[in-house]
Amino acid sequence: QVQLVESGGGLVQPGGSLRLSCAASGSIFSMYDMGWYHQAPGKQRELVAQITRSGSINYADSVKGRFTISRDNAKKTVYLQMNSLKPEDTAVYYCNAKFGTRAHWGQGTQVTVSS
Repeated sequence: QVQLVESGGGLVQPGGSLRLSCAASGSIFSMYDMGWYHQAPGKQRELVAQITRSGSINYADSVKGRFTISRDNAKKTVYLQMNSLKPEDTAVYYCNAKFGTRAHWGQGTQVTVSS
């Protein structure tokens, strides 16, 4: 079993930056593919960025060049550095851990981009 706790969300002005963290506990973090998803009000949850256990990375087109995902297996933590934030990035951001058919979610952290 994996427990995920996100942190780092908040209110930021357009063009600003935030760094989200997701701390994992309870299992072999390095074996999991990790991802960040977001969900805006009235919309479906969608993938923002993913980093596999082998280090392969992919991003949603909307965040390419602005967001960077990384992981520290020793700290059991995955990060999402978000730069050049836009109002349309406003959403609840969720951390996800996948291993085979198992998937685990954090409770989410709110990111609001507004002037």
